[in-house]
Amino acid sequence: MASLILVDSLGRSIELPELPGRIVSLVPSWTETLFELGAGPRVVGVTEYCVHPADAVAQLPKVGGTKNADAQGILRLRPDLVIANKEENRPSLVSALEQAAVPVLVTDARAVDQAAAEIALLGRATGVEAAAASLVLVINRELEALGRLSERRRCIALIWKNPYMAVGGDTFANDLLRQCGAENPFAGEAGRYPRITAQQIEAAEPEVILLPSEPYDFLESDRLELLELDCPASRDSNIHLMEGELLSWYGPRVARALREIPRILEIRG
Repeated sequence: MASLILVDSLGRSIELPELPGRIVSLVPSWTETLFELGAGPRVVGVTEYCVHPADAVAQLPKVGGTKNADAQGILRLRPDLVIANKEENRPSLVSALEQAAVPVLVTDARAVDQAAAEIALLGRATGVEAAAASLVLVINRELEALGRLSERRRCIALIWKNPYMAVGGDTFANDLLRQCGAENPFAGEAGRYPRITAQQIEAAEPEVILLPSEPYDFLESDRLELLELDCPASRDSNIHLMEGELLSWYGPRVARALREIPRILEIRG
């Protein structure tokens, strides 16, 4: 492989002199994607939150969390490519790795089409372009089908409790919900994940409330508590616990999310 120059999602030029043989992934969803695309055998380190595919990552060295990954621990793994994310990983970590002459590919998808583009970028970076193109094609087909949706439903997706925090605008989850037919009443609020009160939830009059299992692990008791609110979602029992990765992970889960979330919202084409 000749030297490859890539432009990451921050507009930075990344030079890879050869096909990466030792990859460290600091992004759980991209870890899963690398294995899905066939580059998994070259992944030599991951974070504590990289839990999929479970059997494959169980024995891999862990370099800390996404926010507190250990630069020296990463360097001891001798990576020739590190996959990072603007939101999940600290700029100081990226700088420390680059100062040690380690190429770092930083991703920053805020929409479904951007996530698809980053899948293609990962494919190029790791030499699995064909597999990446196939995954992107599946996602694009699902997006095309959703373009025929004829209705929308007011939907709030909570990500935290005490205080409540909701998916806001300029986020991957918000765009995913929008593509699936949701109208997010908090998309225009300041901040990407605004703090909200139970009274604000009632005032927003959501028809559906989603309670994902991450980053806060909502339980049945939380759902029952929200059923006491005075809003359409509570009155109609349209408050749903859901797989957290389906709402916020890039990669191979996106196509399934584009199929399943409209069903949760009870939106028909």
